[in-house]
Amino acid sequence: MSWIYLVIAGLLEIVWAYFMKQSEGFTRITPTAITIIAMIASFGLLAMAMRTLPLGTSYTIWTGIGAVGSFIVGIVFLGEQVSFARVLAVILIVAGLIVLKLTSDH
Repeated sequence: MSWIYLVIAGLLEIVWAYFMKQSEGFTRITPTAITIIAMIASFGLLAMAMRTLPLGTSYTIWTGIGAVGSFIVGIVFLGEQVSFARVLAVILIVAGLIVLKLTSDH
């Protein structure tokens, strides 16, 4: 169950990052509210996952899901730049996440 909490927490990190961008520096109320709610939920689920998962694994997976997901959302929905170097960096992050998961004893 901890891994499910962790994945959902990571997905919520993508949500709050996207809506933080949409909030235009917290000047727009609805995106700001979504940002705050998603942050609280993400942190709460991360805390629940950390009850049984190691700190290093859970925090790294959480930030990795958020980083890779935000990268993809930025490209797909915000028209951000795609380059070989940026894609390679994301591939390396994903490879690191896979190794962490495979070497976790949980």
